[in-house]
Amino acid sequence: MIKTFLLPVFLLFNLVFVLGQKVVPLDTVHLKVNSNSFMFEQFKGEETIYFKGGTVGLKDVSFLNGTIEYDIYITEDRGFPGVYFRINEDDAEQFYIRPHQSGNADANQATPVTNGLANWQFYFGPKYSFPHKYNFDTWTHVKIVVNERRAQVFLDHSETPHLSWQLFHEPKAGEISFSGGLFRGFHIANIKIDHQTPVIENFNPGTRKPIENVIKEWTVSDKFEEKELDNLDNIDGLISRLKWNKKIYVEEGVAANIARVVKLDGDVPGNTVIAKLTITSDKDQVKLFDFGYSDRVVAFLNNKPIYKGNNRFRSRDYRFLGTIGLFDAVYLDLKKGKNTLLLAVSEDFGGWLVTGRFMDLEGLKIK
Repeated sequence: MIKTFLLPVFLLFNLVFVLGQKVVPLDTVHLKVNSNSFMFEQFKGEETIYFKGGTVGLKDVSFLNGTIEYDIYITEDRGFPGVYFRINEDDAEQFYIRPHQSGNADANQATPVTNGLANWQFYFGPKYSFPHKYNFDTWTHVKIVVNERRAQVFLDHSETPHLSWQLFHEPKAGEISFSGGLFRGFHIANIKIDHQTPVIENFNPGTRKPIENVIKEWTVSDKFEEKELDNLDNIDGLISRLKWNKKIYVEEGVAANIARVVKLDGDVPGNTVIAKLTITSDKDQVKLFDFGYSDRVVAFLNNKPIYKGNNRFRSRDYRFLGTIGLFDAVYLDLKKGKNTLLLAVSEDFGGWLVTGRFMDLEGLKIK
């Protein structure tokens, strides 16, 4: 009699587990912890995991569409606690909080991870973040709903979404992992995963103004060590030995993402590639070229250095983010016929990016 009763209860539990909401127990049986330090503890009335930096992943969870919910106890310290979902090798979708920017326009961030690199220096502004004033004396509730290429985030049990955005990768089921926050730890509680595909309402993603006359395509070399640019006498040898079999294309009408085709952290050392344009001019002339990059650049025209710049995070002041835009310009002394413009772009973190344009295209052909 007892066995007869327990069997349907067990089946019902598993049905809810698979089709409905799964409350994730906070223990090492269900979590895989990759963190400098962590502990399970009772905190502010909740069973929690506290961890500093690193990640806490969910074991045996494959997430495509559904709802991710959790509570996080944040402090005013600088940090970036959040969640990765649809993790497939080195690609993922990500949403995280910037508690130290509470109330500011960049108080949070939606961004893709591409080839292991988070691209927040590209995906910034009101299309991918929103102002929010956080509470530092209570729990913050985070709810993310996902349906194919669409996602929304709701904070603190809001009935309307704070942010709607188009996801960056093709829909593919993957893992879920929570990120810590640099040197300051965070408590996370009440992790719930619902695999039922949600109905997304009030989906109003932001827009972004494309750059007029933006370069749509670049040829990209394989990567090499940035220090090879220290001795420019060897630039001809460097250029001749590189392979030029990759293409990158402008995204959102703004910039091209080098990380689409080159992995920064891989088996081959190097943090620099060269993005190349062939400019055919119908006469000798000088043209202004507006461009942007992340993080550093050395520019060459017909293998002669003409510019060097640094757009790295905090390279100009403590709030400088190193985001991509047409913040630099150079006059190009073009000769009649074919000219080669090379931008050697080096990356640390935040986005490996390049963009450019000629506002005056008269007499030019760009390839």
